[in-house]
Amino acid sequence: TLDKAANYFNRDLVGETFVMGCSCKYVKSYLVPDKANLGKRKTSVKKKTLNPKFNEILRYRVRMEYLRTQTLVLSVWHHDTFGRNSFLGEVDMDLSKWDSDHTQMNRLALRAKVKTHNFLPFAGFYNRSLFFLHFVRLLKGLRKDVSSTGEIHVWVKECKNLPLIRATIDPYVKCFVLPDTSRKSRQKTRVLRRTADPVFNHTMVYDGISEPDLADVCVELTVWDRDRLASSLLGGLRLGAGTGRSYGALVDWMDSGPYEAALWDRMIASPNQWVEDVLPLRMLLSARTAFR
Repeated sequence: TLDKAANYFNRDLVGETFVMGCSCKYVKSYLVPDKANLGKRKTSVKKKTLNPKFNEILRYRVRMEYLRTQTLVLSVWHHDTFGRNSFLGEVDMDLSKWDSDHTQMNRLALRAKVKTHNFLPFAGFYNRSLFFLHFVRLLKGLRKDVSSTGEIHVWVKECKNLPLIRATIDPYVKCFVLPDTSRKSRQKTRVLRRTADPVFNHTMVYDGISEPDLADVCVELTVWDRDRLASSLLGGLRLGAGTGRSYGALVDWMDSGPYEAALWDRMIASPNQWVEDVLPLRMLLSARTAFR
């Protein structure tokens, strides 16, 4: 574990937001792309000053090799008691290049907000998951007006080197076949306790899927850490065509990468046979959350 301290700096924020003649500042920090997992940290609010002095420690307890895959984002905000807080500026630091022995204070210029931080997820962390896919082509029914359907079988074998976002993790895998995010579509593995290398050997079956549907549906697999109070996302992947479209509509979740799409194509080309691959996890926003 590592205590990562961020002693924020004293900056002249003249010309920024004021409320009734005062300016109240605070700082938020995130580790990205793991923003959803570790959450935000923030300082206390310094009231009625353009030159806030914080002298506070924002601490994350994570393994060094995991920390090296992250970027620290610090942002300065104006606190409005009765309205919406205002963004004043931010700075980010690539922790893969950070000297952990460096103890000198740094002065870094604030910049405008970046809409999205396009960082490679888990770069260099080498986590991976082994999955098998199987599309079972079923025979047509007796009714001529009913098209033939099939089943998608998803065999979740194992995961390796999952990120230790706390001292020990209790991982499990959740699956949806998008665009369906209902409870009927959700399937889960059991929770395995105290391991970053879980072996699930769990098969999930989705029926009522025709061959033409395979161009428009997507298997979303996400790995979670079950804590006593809540679950934290560790990473995931989406197996599909990766076209950005589903049944003619533009969708964010049809975003399979080259390796994910290649496994999907192999499954379509090999009905009634298992196909397999070892795929890296990436950070993604669960489609079920995005649809809310």
